[in-house]
Amino acid sequence: MKTNPNLPGQLLRIAVPGFDTDGYNYQFFLDEEKNKNESDVMIDIGHFSVVLDPESAQKLEGATIDWVETMQGSGFRVENPNKPKRNLSDPNAQKIQELLDNEINPGVASHGGFIELIDVKGPRAFIKMHGGCHGCGMSKVTLKQGVETRIKDALPEILEVVDVTDHTSGENPYYNS
Repeated sequence: MKTNPNLPGQLLRIAVPGFDTDGYNYQFFLDEEKNKNESDVMIDIGHFSVVLDPESAQKLEGATIDWVETMQGSGFRVENPNKPKRNLSDPNAQKIQELLDNEINPGVASHGGFIELIDVKGPRAFIKMHGGCHGCGMSKVTLKQGVETRIKDALPEILEVVDVTDHTSGENPYYNS
């Protein structure tokens, strides 16, 4: 295992915590060598090592990750041939979509927003906010006190609604940052 001599004991950790309509979401961060689990996958890339949890490693099988620098900025670019498996045929997903279409989205439309169902995995529903809901300072309140409450009332088997929206980006947020 190699660590960067300028950052002893540090490894680059890559995680795939979820996905949205564009594909998987990725997290890149420095992690301490002492946090490495036995089940983690290690990749030696020369000057340092990359560590991934087993589930993230599976989702990145065959992917290419490069550091790119452009006029717009620099960062990691991921080209991943793997696509997330959405579970929208699940009966709970169909009921949630019905709630979104008939009750929730008409309400958030007054702010120019809409909410998209991304997936349902067991007791969790994953949603993404768009339009005015995307970047809105009240989006967390809308999620927890509105959307999640209504979904849980209608489907008690759903215990959590997870927002996978990147609220720091977007073209038309209701409130600009």
